[in-house]
Amino acid sequence: MHGHTLGAAGALEFVLTVQALRARQVPPTAFLDDVDPECDLDYVPLTARDVPGLRVAMSNSFAFGGSNAALVVRDWS
Repeated sequence: MHGHTLGAAGALEFVLTVQALRARQVPPTAFLDDVDPECDLDYVPLTARDVPGLRVAMSNSFAFGGSNAALVVRDWS
């Protein structure tokens, strides 16, 4: 939902991941209006979902030129 900020995209995505973990919420999928009934996934359409037991989150970044990173953050409290 924030567009592509080129070099800052991975950092922004990680900050959003940390904020989602702090809020114990799963962010919604942007622009998901219709789901395929044949695809049995746990969608999070349009609004965030509270997940009280959320303690670990992962941010995947796939950038131009093949730069890829996966960061995992855990709440130790």
